[in-house]
Amino acid sequence: MEIKKSAVALGSFDGLHKGHKEVLACALSFEERGLVPCALLFASHPLLSIAGKAPEEILQSSLRDKMLSGMGVEERLADFDEIKDMSPEAFFENILLEKLNAGAVCCGENFHFGKGGAGDVSTLFSLCEKYGVELKIAPLVTVGGEPVSSSRIREAVKNGNIPLANEMLGYCFGYEAVVKSGARRGRLLGSPTINQYFDKGFLVPKSGVYACKTELYGVYHAAVANIGLRPSFENEDFRSETCILGFDGDLYGKKVKVELLEYLREERKFSDIDLLKAQIKSDAEKAEKIFENQL
Repeated sequence: MEIKKSAVALGSFDGLHKGHKEVLACALSFEERGLVPCALLFASHPLLSIAGKAPEEILQSSLRDKMLSGMGVEERLADFDEIKDMSPEAFFENILLEKLNAGAVCCGENFHFGKGGAGDVSTLFSLCEKYGVELKIAPLVTVGGEPVSSSRIREAVKNGNIPLANEMLGYCFGYEAVVKSGARRGRLLGSPTINQYFDKGFLVPKSGVYACKTELYGVYHAAVANIGLRPSFENEDFRSETCILGFDGDLYGKKVKVELLEYLREERKFSDIDLLKAQIKSDAEKAEKIFENQL
């Protein structure tokens, strides 16, 4: 049985930022005409095959899948190694036409495809015209006078400029991980915390203390996350340790998503436990205000 005609969104979609969403919106606009909106995705970032190293992951694949599903966009997976040496014409014919039955194609104005990136938007226009496929180019999205890009987002996160990263993403940069058992020092300090470790290859934010938020059982809570080595304690490993304000339940073994709002301060060592408690209180008050202001 022939698959339904699709409206294929083309791009890296490695962060689902505002620019990516414009391309996806183009694909979704064809739904009323009976085309299935879908995004062509790769199991691993193309640069892993091209350059031997992939950039850090901005958005975990599990969260990306949830976001695409929520938008109403279906995923179409391909192995980049199988198509990287295809000419633009072969990619169009073998992948877009034969595999995806494309009735429409959507991309950004800087999109390149085919071996060595030989094909561009003008190439795509010619091929679409030849085969009777519609082409829709998404408008360029800018923030701060510059185009939104995954590289800009990575730079912002690494520098601790979370508001800029979040503005370009159109949602809060964050991570989802299973809560691991810790030393339970937070409970002794009057601020119970959850310990989480970052996935290999994930974009790790600048070390320090962050105002953030978490959603638990349908309710958002203000939170404070310490990302790093916690210098006040010896022999600590790199992790995210988050105090969820106003929550004191058991989350061990559960997956919890932490969404960053703003960088508060660098990590520093406290020799006096009372000074550490005072700083924790101050961080919590700042995080609460930031959380309330973004509601």
